Amino acid sequence: MATLRYALFDTAIGRCGIVWGERGIAGVQLPEAQPAATRARLRRRFPGAVDAPPAPPAREAIAGIVALLDGRVVELADLPLDMEGLPPFRRRVYAIARTIPVGATLTYGAIAALLREPGAARAVGQALGANPFPIIVPCHRVLASGGRSGGFSAHGGVSTKLRLLATEGAATFTLTGGSGS
Repeated sequence: MATLRYALFDTAIGRCGIVWGERGIAGVQLPEAQPAATRARLRRRFPGAVDAPPAPPAREAIAGIVALLDGRVVELADLPLDMEGLPPFRRRVYAIARTIPVGATLTYGAIAALLREPGAARAVGQALGANPFPIIVPCHRVLASGGRSGGFSAHGGVSTKLRLLATEGAATFTLTGGSGS
């Protein structure tokens, strides 16, 4: 197995982390309450990863994530992702989520319909809740039905999701209910 590498970097919402390998970006870690906790969580998720200066795809991803979190319109859909080992359903969900432009949202149900699996809204939420590439796969742009925020599995939960959406200029919505993302 190829060695994975990681780096931490500062953003407008705190210190994030990124993991990459030969096939592309393997994961993104949103900030925890403390930078040391961000590093610790990233190391738990990717125990074999070694700290290293970012390689070109990681540098591009970092620059894009930093810009997006600074409120600039940046599309990250072309960044190479290492989805090896992810179930096909999740890959399909992530592919659709990557098409949601900055400032826009879809619902879990809309993604399920685009997958031609209209009863799979909950499964879409579960796939997004396990998203290893937050921001690059913009799970924060996916809402529950009726414009409710749904969940968010990063540190800070729904508050972090709302902050990300506000940074991107997305429409407002309610704070209750929905599946995790």
